[in-house]
Amino acid sequence: MTSADLPAEAASCLQRLGKSDIVIGVPSYNNGRTIAHVVRAAHAGLSKYYGQYTSVIINSDGGSTDDTREKVLGTAVEDSHLLMLRTPLSPVHRLSLPYHGIPGKGSAFRLVFRMAEALNAKACAVIDSDLRSITPEWIDLLLRPVLHASYDFVAPYYHRHKYDGTITNSIVYPLTRSLYGQRVRQPIGGDFGLSGRLVRRYLERDDWETDVARFGIDIWLTTIALAEGYRVCQSFLGAKLHDAKDPGADLTAMLNQVTGSVFQLLPEYRHVWQSIAGSRPVDLFGFRYDVGLEPVAVNVQRMIAAFLQGCENLEEVWNLALGEDQLRAWSELGKRHQGNGAVFHVEDELWVRTIHDFACAWREHRIERGHILRSLTPLYLARVASFVLDTVEDDGPRVEDKIENLCLCFERLKPELVAAWSGRRIARGKVTDEARAPEPQAHVEVKQ
Repeated sequence: MTSADLPAEAASCLQRLGKSDIVIGVPSYNNGRTIAHVVRAAHAGLSKYYGQYTSVIINSDGGSTDDTREKVLGTAVEDSHLLMLRTPLSPVHRLSLPYHGIPGKGSAFRLVFRMAEALNAKACAVIDSDLRSITPEWIDLLLRPVLHASYDFVAPYYHRHKYDGTITNSIVYPLTRSLYGQRVRQPIGGDFGLSGRLVRRYLERDDWETDVARFGIDIWLTTIALAEGYRVCQSFLGAKLHDAKDPGADLTAMLNQVTGSVFQLLPEYRHVWQSIAGSRPVDLFGFRYDVGLEPVAVNVQRMIAAFLQGCENLEEVWNLALGEDQLRAWSELGKRHQGNGAVFHVEDELWVRTIHDFACAWREHRIERGHILRSLTPLYLARVASFVLDTVEDDGPRVEDKIENLCLCFERLKPELVAAWSGRRIARGKVTDEARAPEPQAHVEVKQ
């Protein structure tokens, strides 16, 4: 990668910098309210822990119309010396650059990664711009495993409110864990540490113009690291306090893009995930401690109403996506709850088989993929509503136990997904062959 391959403003900055050992990327879009704190924490962390390295903080902005970029460049860090044990040997540079391409977090990351490669960075970290709980120690915890222990991918591990991260808890964590056999608790956490060689691998890929360019980037990063055998660990960061959303609000775009990215990588890495059974823990660094969490408001009735509306309007699409047993179970749940008198509950087995059905339908019905993914939203909301109703009185550990049970259910039923993906169906104890078009062969190099 040369400066000629970068946008003009980025190329100009690159010529000034020459090289940098560490690159911190902060993607943004109208985050003027929170980004100054993120930049101060990143700057202090670099100065406190990595003063002997050259480093740069890059804000990759998606066209903010507020004062986000001005906050990045103008944030005062004069008081950061109060945190230092010694005077930094190398200054921390700050850049705010507009990215080009499909609007979204993935395109912002791509610019950061291209800059990191051009600067020959040894390590790169990316952090969300809406964080209110980030501290200078986060920077150390994301970078130290890469710089001093030869890890390639550092995922965040933090405490979150039981209703924050429902896409993670209900789909992405248990599905990714069962597929690739490693327990990365926050695979779409948003804050990651990366080695230079893994950054280069990401840039070699040709799927940057897909949903990866939007919300799908986090699970894309995690899946490639897991599936291709890079060294993966986690760092405990404490609490994640950010601009959390009501899970019943419109998260359709995020759900579609994240789930679509998981499905998109299934054919490429099928020879990896089809041979894995069970899961194992992933190395965890950092001191674990209890933290206070901000509550997340949820509107259960709105979620149930969205599901019931889906029962009325999406039967045709669900017929494409769901197996007969799952279709019948969802239909019966909708009918039972029309009068609002029945207990609203979605069994783990039904939910796991539903996600498996959608994965296979996404593969089989290419033209209808968009409709299929969008039709998952009411079912996801039903599952979240059931989860909320089941955990109203539960504390954090008990909620985590229920998420663990869901993960174990995904692992237990994984042979059904493997069979279906291979052109067979497991139904009522019998395995039947089905005609299926062959998939293109993909070579996956496993890293040692």
